[in-house]
Order: sequence, then structure tokens, then C-alpha cells
Amino acid sequence: MALKVAIVGLPNVGKSTLFNALTQTAAAQAANYPFCTIEPNVGDVAVPEPRLEKLAAIAGSKEIIPARINFVDVAGLVRGASKGEGLGNQFLANIRDCDAVAFVTRCFEDDDITHVEGRVDPLSDLEIIETELMLADLESLEKRVPNLEKRAKAGSDKESANTLRLVNLALDQLREGRPARAAKVSKEDDKAWRMLQLLTAQPALYVCNVDEGSASDGNKYSAVIAERAARDNAKAVVISAKIESEIAQLDEAERTEFLETLGLEEPGLNRLIHEAYALLGLQTYFTVGPKEARAWTIHVGDTAPQAAGVIHTDFEKGFIRAETIAYPDYVQFKGENGAKEAGKMRSEGKEYVVKDGDVMHFRFNV
Repeated sequence: MALKVAIVGLPNVGKSTLFNALTQTAAAQAANYPFCTIEPNVGDVAVPEPRLEKLAAIAGSKEIIPARINFVDVAGLVRGASKGEGLGNQFLANIRDCDAVAFVTRCFEDDDITHVEGRVDPLSDLEIIETELMLADLESLEKRVPNLEKRAKAGSDKESANTLRLVNLALDQLREGRPARAAKVSKEDDKAWRMLQLLTAQPALYVCNVDEGSASDGNKYSAVIAERAARDNAKAVVISAKIESEIAQLDEAERTEFLETLGLEEPGLNRLIHEAYALLGLQTYFTVGPKEARAWTIHVGDTAPQAAGVIHTDFEKGFIRAETIAYPDYVQFKGENGAKEAGKMRSEGKEYVVKDGDVMHFRFNV
């Protein structure tokens, strides 16, 4: 599956610097003035997965293919964007087709970098962006109500009646000043809810862009955002975009040494990606062989046929069984043959719920 995360925030909070670090390019212009990002930049990034390299080494795989995640660098929004202020709401559409939203907040002080609101207040920054997204959702839904009501009253259009119910559920939250994600949505309604394409229904990840000295432990500003994330049932991660952009230009040995001097175990970008996975309830399984070792992204709770379907729909339709080895067993017994001899290879059927790190080989018939 192609995971896509929108990077949003006020101008000059470090979005483009973060994006450049993520993609290890200078594709996004990082300049000290509002709206330097006009067209959305899209970057395709490999998901950090050290287990994949170990599996490939054991199997002698010729190629390593990691899972991918797309980041969309959206132009800086300002107060009133939903009503056309700044660059207007033309960029809101870029957020709608994403799976999650990373709200970048400025958690550092620097007189040389202009703040569009004239002060450093990350909580206020977050509330401005959230409010603009809520207003955009509110306007979009209210326009849909009259037509849905008309079709629902006809009595024969059950789909419109159901959509109207979900629209009103979202409107109840928005009119109370809460994002749509605060609504209680049943599993049966999940697909129809996602079809509403609400900006504020998407899972939220709060990214605290801190100064270099606060990269390991955060600061007073990031602590406030962490409290807000806990209250909102969201995720928060501390990153110094400036440090990450420097790390991205180093080779592996230099990167490790640099991280050690900063007291960091891994780049903040790795934490960002892992938090995005956790936020969306995603996990990884592997297919391994002499040709390639590959990581696949699925949802936590997916069954073996669903996992097979990520490779190809025919795999799911014609699923027979999945030959499965847990990652620790694959490593301990030096690969598929060793695990099989030790009785650690299992034949799993259609009801099997895939575990994170499973090494799988699917048998199917079409």
C-alpha cells in the first residue's frame, strides 16, 4: 500500500527543511519568506527497516526493496486560508488524498527567521491550522446537506440517507470546535466515513521542530505540544529539521558519529516515519529469496489472504496457504531451510492474522 502523509503548518516553521531532509534532496526551496512552497512537493522515502538488511544477508538476496512512504510538502497556510487569505484554500485539496497529516510546529526561537504571527507559540500555530482545516470541512459539508436531504427524503436512496447521517455526525463535532476525528465512527461506517474526504478526520501527527540543542530531549515548547497530543489521541515527535538536513548529507559512518555526539540513537526522521506507522495501525511483513528481500506494509489485524493481496489481487483471490516463519526464528536458524528443519516454519490458512516481522511465502491458485 502507498502511504501518503501531508506536511502542513504555518509559513517558516521548517516544513520545507524537513521535507528536504526526508527526501535527501534540495527539491523544496527552503527560504525565509512566506509561501516559498507554491506547488506541493512530493517525496518518496524508503521506510527505515534494519531487519530487512539482515534477512537479505542471510538469504543472499541480490536486491533489497524497502517499503515506501510518500510525503507531500504543502504550502504554508495562514489564518483565514479557508476564506482565501494568503495563498487561499487551493492547497487544501492536496491534503484530502493523504492518509495522515503531520502538523509541523515551530518550537525554537530565532530572531533571524520571521514568524508570520510575530511570535513563537506552537500551540497557537497548531490551533490556527486546525481551525482553518475545520472551517474548510464545515463549508464543504454544509454545501452537501441540502442535496443529501432531498435525496434521502425520497426514501429509495439508502446510500444518501447513510451519507447524510455521517455528514451530520461530522458537523456536530465541527460546530463544537472539534475536528471530525473526534467523532465515534463504527467499523461498519469506516469506508463511507473515509469517502467524505474530511481534512480533520485524518489521523494527526504533531511534529515539534526544535533547536539543535533540544533535539534529544525537547524543550518547553515541545512539552506543550506533547500534552496536546496526549489529549487529542494523536502522536507527537521531536525533531530538529536543521540537524536532520545536515544528517541527510552524511554517509553512514559520519551519520552514526554525528548522532552519538548529539546523544541520539537514530535520526529524528526515522522516529517520524515509525510514529506515522503506529498512528495508522500499520506493520511490516517480509518476502525473502535469492532474487530479492522485500518489505510489505499491511494493517495490524490483516489476515494472510489480505497480506497476500498487497502483492497482487490474484494472490488473495486464489489464496491456499502461507508458509510462515517468525523473524527471530528466521535469523536464529539462518534462513528458511534451517527454520524448516527446526520445525519453525508454519503452514497458515485463511484465518491466520499476520504478525509484524513475519517472513511469508504464499501458495495460491488462479
